[in-house]
Amino acid sequence: MRGAYDARVTSLPASPRSSTRRQRLAAFGRTRRGLVTGFVAFHAAYILALLPLIIAGGTEGDLPLYRQWAQDAVQGTWPIIDFEWVYPAGALLPIVAPIALGPYLYQLVWLLMLAGANWLALAAIAGARLQRRSAYPAAWYWLLSILLLAPVSMLRLEGFAAPLAIAGLVWVSRRPVVAGALIALATWIKVWPAAIAAAVVAVCRSRWWVALGGIAASVVIMVAVVLAGGSANLFSFLTIQGTRAPQLEAPIATPWVWATIWEMPGARIQQNYELATREVIGHGAMAAGEIVGWLMIAAFVAIALLLVRARMTWVAGAPRTEVAEGRLVVLGAFALTAALIVFNKVGSPQYMLWLAPIVVVGLLVDPDRWRTPAKWMAVTSFLTTLVFPIFYMPLVHADPFAASLLLARNVLLIALFVWSIQALWRVAIPRAARDIAVPLPRPSLSPVSDPA
Repeated sequence: MRGAYDARVTSLPASPRSSTRRQRLAAFGRTRRGLVTGFVAFHAAYILALLPLIIAGGTEGDLPLYRQWAQDAVQGTWPIIDFEWVYPAGALLPIVAPIALGPYLYQLVWLLMLAGANWLALAAIAGARLQRRSAYPAAWYWLLSILLLAPVSMLRLEGFAAPLAIAGLVWVSRRPVVAGALIALATWIKVWPAAIAAAVVAVCRSRWWVALGGIAASVVIMVAVVLAGGSANLFSFLTIQGTRAPQLEAPIATPWVWATIWEMPGARIQQNYELATREVIGHGAMAAGEIVGWLMIAAFVAIALLLVRARMTWVAGAPRTEVAEGRLVVLGAFALTAALIVFNKVGSPQYMLWLAPIVVVGLLVDPDRWRTPAKWMAVTSFLTTLVFPIFYMPLVHADPFAASLLLARNVLLIALFVWSIQALWRVAIPRAARDIAVPLPRPSLSPVSDPA
């Protein structure tokens, strides 16, 4: 009897009060006030954490370099205008603007500008009235992503490009001209949103309006650079890294990382002082970097063609074309962007901020499909932050544990890429497309657009 009684007791809920508290917290998170509270709490906590540095007039992360460029610009020496630069011309705006209040407040102004960019992303995700059931999880996932990747999401240029890409991708259907301008601006800050633009052109009926906005924004930027005398360096960002060795964190660098750990002849990790990064050196490393560059181009073209085929089969036969377009453009954008990372001899930690924004929009428009990849992406982001900055110096010194963390991260990246190709292949093949035809959407499964 006592054993039966104990079994009944242990089968009861552990704490009804704590369960109720969790339910209330979850309900609060699905309100406008809850989302705003989370947004303010994260950004306020980040600023408070850096407050001693801000008060001292210091900078963190890549900002010392950014501030130096901004100070040089104020004194008359501009990147792109006066010398070749590793970034596109649009990156001048977020780099130079924080110097407006002087170099002492550069860090604070940068963080406030980033908060504004992230608010734009949340506003686009949630929509005017926050009525989508999938909007709140997607918005919270974006806050989780920038938290997991805080060392790069708040201290590197991707912190601006990613929110612009989110807003542009969300508004493709209802505000295509604005979407095109935002995607173009993001591309002129960091090149990767060009993958989103390619997916939109391949899939969306609004492609011409999106292209109009993108061309207009691009013309403004290019004309400004040309008039300032920087025409010779306008596209220098495409070639300035051409002769570098594979970066330490890139997937293609994995064999030489472990060759260094195992002390194989000729293998080593070295500093590239010109680009301020670490690279792998060894037999075949440079050749591998060249080969993987060509593989990136081939993969990008193949995925784009697969997207066009999917547009002709799956989307054309769907009962709600706009819904199918929204889902396909996000899937295609992810596959194209993942190809830019997997087949790349550069492997910076901020590259996770290329994928996370697309996962956010995927959770918004097709939560059932994207729920599992979102979990993988969160783990990938966490591992990325463990690698950099926490275990980066041990990795530089060929520590096996740090290298294992990097290996796990890169395996997850490749797994996400393979998943996206498999999913895209299924919808591009007519038989598979019929098997998973898009049903009439529930209110939470709306196309990539703003509901307002």
